Amino acid sequence: MMKQTVVRWTRRQQFLLSLALAGVLLGGCAGVDSRGEVPTVAAVDLSRYVGTWYEIARLPMWFQRHCVDSRAIYTLRSDGAVGVHNECATDAGERDQIEGVATVVDAKTNAKLNVQFDNWFARLFGSSREGNYWILDLDAEYRTALVGTPDRRYLWILARTPQLEEPAYRRLVELSRSVGYPVDDLVRDRRPAP
Repeated sequence: MMKQTVVRWTRRQQFLLSLALAGVLLGGCAGVDSRGEVPTVAAVDLSRYVGTWYEIARLPMWFQRHCVDSRAIYTLRSDGAVGVHNECATDAGERDQIEGVATVVDAKTNAKLNVQFDNWFARLFGSSREGNYWILDLDAEYRTALVGTPDRRYLWILARTPQLEEPAYRRLVELSRSVGYPVDDLVRDRRPAP
């Protein structure tokens, strides 16, 4: 027959346990963004969105830390997903590239996609959270785009041409600021002028 042990907590132990639980709960709330959901464009025609986009500025992901001249090439795949080819010239004069696949998360707008890259990190730790590529702004001619992550950690200002006129750039920066991205940390690409 098993002997049952009754654990009796002192008031001090109860207080310390309550304090620890409150810390865990508050710590979990710290990751919740109180600014609300990031707004996306109403609709994206993926057949117009595919092609080459030049990165003008970014809040970079870790693998972009050495990039100075980046571009992304998107293609429509037969399975309905979007092929992603990212490449950049690095500050050491080398060329980095990575392949990935973007799947639509919000089929109503096509403005929220989940991108998974084919690299050791993704294979080891799995894909990033759903909807990590949100199209926040897209001009009517599909010449400029603003893309960000819903947690406001990463952001990309993109254009169909290697250079973007300053008024268009400023507009996208101010839009980013208005929805809560830390635009003071933006890194502009340093590609040579034409």
